[in-house]
Amino acid sequence: MNMKKIALLFAGQGAQSVGMGKDLVEKSTAAAALFKEADQILGFSLSQVIFEGPVEELTKTSICQPALYVHGLACLAALREKVPGIEFAATAGLSLGEFTAHAAAGTFDFATGLRLVKRRADAMQKACEETEGGMAAVIGGEENRIRELAAAADVDVANLNSPGQVVLSGESSKIALAVSLAREYGARKAVELQVAGAFHSRLMESAYQSLGAALAETPMLTPQIPVVCNVDAQAVTDADVIRRSLADQVTGSVRWTESVEYLLDHLHCTEFVELGPGGVIAGLVGRIRKGTPVISISNAASLDDAVKALA
Repeated sequence: MNMKKIALLFAGQGAQSVGMGKDLVEKSTAAAALFKEADQILGFSLSQVIFEGPVEELTKTSICQPALYVHGLACLAALREKVPGIEFAATAGLSLGEFTAHAAAGTFDFATGLRLVKRRADAMQKACEETEGGMAAVIGGEENRIRELAAAADVDVANLNSPGQVVLSGESSKIALAVSLAREYGARKAVELQVAGAFHSRLMESAYQSLGAALAETPMLTPQIPVVCNVDAQAVTDADVIRRSLADQVTGSVRWTESVEYLLDHLHCTEFVELGPGGVIAGLVGRIRKGTPVISISNAASLDDAVKALA
């Protein structure tokens, strides 16, 4: 008998698109209820920005993070509505998606998570505005050589997304230097990213402090399924460890490759369900471990396909 062990994966900032979740809300009362609740909690119509744009507004860190959190959990709610009793073995999320993963695992409820995410998003946007930061994707090259490049340019390793894809983060001028030096360190290419600032770097220190204070006063339950955290790439269950890992992530490295490997090799997950727009996570998983089955759910059509595949 083939025992499927499914892990849920949630998207991070950059995956958003105007209109995401709009058709889900028309088809799923559970999804619609979450968007409505989000608007009430935040005191403005987040759903209107998500469904109608403008894209410049949705792209703002302060809007984009709560938008992806709500969308990911709305996809999950719609799936649970169609497949009652579906069980998951573990969960993880890329950067912001780690908060969505914790909400899915029951570490905190939807409303608590949304307030934390809004605090994180506002604090990170403020840190972006107060610093001159940027990020660059370095493609090809070995991890230890790219770490040497980061040290040489005095920038931080933000994301280890998949083998041969490392993102660096730091002061704009130093990121430009890192890009110009990348080939000398064995990279195939390096490109500066269109981002608001230096996420997952020491330039986010003020956001780390602000989020840490909010986390300290947020009650946490033991997750019902293992949640693999970005900074340690292992499952976290203790409330204080969860608080630390969620705060550290703001200035620390997102170890996504190792997180996916941990889900596969230690928690023995056999397939993944990606909840969020764009299929970004599916692409990364394919590069981390070729042939791993990933079902992506972002809208009503992909939900129907997923329900058939999971049945």
